[in-house]
Amino acid sequence: MIANAALAQDRQLILVGNLIPDAATGPVGPATLVVIDGKIVEVTTQREIDKAGVADAMEADAVINLRDKTVMPGLIDLHVHLTGDPGGDFWKEATEPAEWGVVVGAKNALLTAKAGFTTVREAGSSQYSAFSLRRGTADGIIPGPRIIAAGPALAIVGGHGDVSGFTEDINKVLTSGYSCTGAVQCAEKVRKASRAGSDVIKITATGGVLSQQGRGLEAQFTNEEMRSIADTAHSLGLKVMAHAHGARGIEAASRAGIDTIEHGTFADEAALKVMKTNGTAMVPTLMAFQGVSEGLGKGIYTPVVEEKIRMTLGNVGKAVTSAKRLGVPIVFGTDAGVFDHGRNAGGFQVMVNAGLTPREAITSATTAAAKALDMDMEIGRIAVGYSADLIAFDGNPLDDVTVLEKVDWVMVRGRVID
Repeated sequence: MIANAALAQDRQLILVGNLIPDAATGPVGPATLVVIDGKIVEVTTQREIDKAGVADAMEADAVINLRDKTVMPGLIDLHVHLTGDPGGDFWKEATEPAEWGVVVGAKNALLTAKAGFTTVREAGSSQYSAFSLRRGTADGIIPGPRIIAAGPALAIVGGHGDVSGFTEDINKVLTSGYSCTGAVQCAEKVRKASRAGSDVIKITATGGVLSQQGRGLEAQFTNEEMRSIADTAHSLGLKVMAHAHGARGIEAASRAGIDTIEHGTFADEAALKVMKTNGTAMVPTLMAFQGVSEGLGKGIYTPVVEEKIRMTLGNVGKAVTSAKRLGVPIVFGTDAGVFDHGRNAGGFQVMVNAGLTPREAITSATTAAAKALDMDMEIGRIAVGYSADLIAFDGNPLDDVTVLEKVDWVMVRGRVID
């Protein structure tokens, strides 16, 4: 539930034991924050507290005492699937209505927010389920994070993201309607997604690991198709996120003008140099591979999927290490839904294991992620005028990122999440 939802409209005073306004500044010690109508309107440091802190408390409609906690901006996960839970039962697509995704999504939105993630990018769902969740969390009806929603992914016919694994007559009934062939049709599907309400365009630029198609992990769209998608999306003011594993598919997507590469598992130096040149960010989703590896050998995945999982595991993290060395932007995403929702913060240690510093890992999920969303003047740091997206916990994540795996208090848009 959302505690004191009405207080989002009132003057809330938050007493902070140790404030981290953003990863770049680090901890600044005790502070007070004033939140009105879901926005941060005052940030007061210790020197100012010593002078006039008590007067502020008397004027507040509510006082939230976090004097024994560290407070920092809410975290951002750029790759989640709120409307789904992990499992290998692909046939459920034929038995569960799209509306069930909203029910599952409401559960997962709360788990995600309570884990400290106050903004997420929903990276593929049925036609309207993620859009319904987006409205529900924005209106305060469903407790959860701010949602940037893609809706159905654009895919090639029979590729990753298209319905497969059934007979052709069943595939035809279950299709999302967003597979496309040729530059003109792909442009049309982008416009269709925009009309339906997509905040970002998701495409499956290469084969995938968890789908039933076994055609490898390289490029699936042609260069012309990907350029058409990118150009059309950008003309509508939308960015494009591309699921991409294989190196040449990653390189082609970046050359086409795709904004973020999701996964990037087999990115080699040639692909990463193109990404660096074009300013394409990597969303490595390393936590997903940890999650799926836990299900190997247990009969969860079909043989074709299990073979692909085993093929990828030896390369997990290598592209992130190389991306950092070459200066490719790295932003945080987990692919939650492939593993259990609420475990998102486990991705920080995995990124540190791949070579990022704790500061870089936290930046990837705050200011860098906000910039990737073109929302860096609204979220990602604690400052006057920014959304009141806040988390509280014990310890200093710049010393030990695992402290973020146990968040004690969360505020999204000025609403406290219980």
